[in-house]
Amino acid sequence: MSSLEVTVPGWPQPKGYSNGRTGTGVPLHTGGQIGWDTEGKFPAGGLVPQFGKTLENIVAVVAAAGGTPADIATMTVYVTDIAAYRSSQQELGAVWRQHMGKHFPAMALVAVTALVEREAVVEIQAVAYVGDR
Repeated sequence: MSSLEVTVPGWPQPKGYSNGRTGTGVPLHTGGQIGWDTEGKFPAGGLVPQFGKTLENIVAVVAAAGGTPADIATMTVYVTDIAAYRSSQQELGAVWRQHMGKHFPAMALVAVTALVEREAVVEIQAVAYVGDR
């Protein structure tokens, strides 16, 4: 793992994210990834399946650079339906563990009115540090 969690003494332990991370290795900045496949098709079912496919796509970019999910230091998640996000925490947690295990980058979640691809309901951008383990 080339990304290490930073903790602040006296702060409560974050759940599902880190307050900060440091990294060693080559920085990799991903473009915003969405939940479509190689043919530009989105999975049926809305936020949860798209979130899973989007995480899979982020992990694929990191793997192509020689990294693993544990190398991801930061992640910004954009969703078009914050209510759906809030009401799907349990399902999203299961999808997270499937792709990211128990690794939690420093994260921000932002509600937006729309994404460029009309069918997209989630987009994720990340920074990883690959190599130099």
